[in-house]
Amino acid sequence: MLELNNLSCGYGVFHAVGDLSLSLQPGTITGLLGANGAGKSSTLMCIAGHVTLQGGSIRFDGHDISTLPPHERVKRGIAISPEGRRLFKDLTVEDNLRVGGLIQPASHFAKDRDYVIGLFPRLGERLTSLAGNLSGGEQQMLAIGRALMTRPRLIMIDELSLGLMPKVIDLCYAALKQLQADGMTILLVEQNTERVLSVAQDVCVLESGRTVWQGKAADARNNHELTEAYLGLQ
Repeated sequence: MLELNNLSCGYGVFHAVGDLSLSLQPGTITGLLGANGAGKSSTLMCIAGHVTLQGGSIRFDGHDISTLPPHERVKRGIAISPEGRRLFKDLTVEDNLRVGGLIQPASHFAKDRDYVIGLFPRLGERLTSLAGNLSGGEQQMLAIGRALMTRPRLIMIDELSLGLMPKVIDLCYAALKQLQADGMTILLVEQNTERVLSVAQDVCVLESGRTVWQGKAADARNNHELTEAYLGLQ
C-alpha cells in the first residue's frame, strides 16, 4: 500500500531522515521505533506532506504522491494523528470530529462520528465538552478519532501512549486491533516498545535518521541484541 524508496527528509539544510526504504502491506500494523530524535516523527510528517522531502519517493497504491500537498494525500486515504495531538482546544469534541470529516460529504458525518464513538465510548459522553478540557487520554482518543473522520485506509499515529495511564493505553490498543480487523493499515510510532511488538506484524528501527533494522515483529522480539541496544528491553 505504501512504499518509501530511499526517502530523505528534513528541515532546510538539516537532514532528519536519510535513505529510508519501507513497504507497508494492506491491513497490517507496522511499528516505527527508535530513541528520541531518531527521525520517526519526521518520517510520518513527510509521508503526510508536512515535512520537506529531500530525496527519494513516496508511493501510495502504486502512485507517486511525493509532490502532492497534504490535503491531496488525505483525499487519497492517508491520515495522521500527530505527536502532541494538535487539537482545536476551543472547539467541542463533536466540532473537532466535524473538522476532521470536512473532506467527506456532510451526509457521512453521523455514521463516521458513531464509528469513532464505538471505538472510544468516552468521547460519546464528552461531545459537548471543549477539547481543551479533556484529560490526556481523552485528547488522544479524540486525535485518533479526528483522523478517522477522513475515512483513511492508512492511519499514522505518533506517540500513542505518551503520558497516558495504563488503562487508557489498553483502550487505545484495543481500538488499534479493531481498526486492523476492519481492514485499516496502521503505521505506529511508539516509545512503549513492548506494546508495539505485541500488536505489530512488521518493525522498522531508526537511529539518527538511519535504518538499523527491519523485519518481522516476531523476529525483533527474539533478537536480544536489537532489543537491548535499540529498543530498551532487557
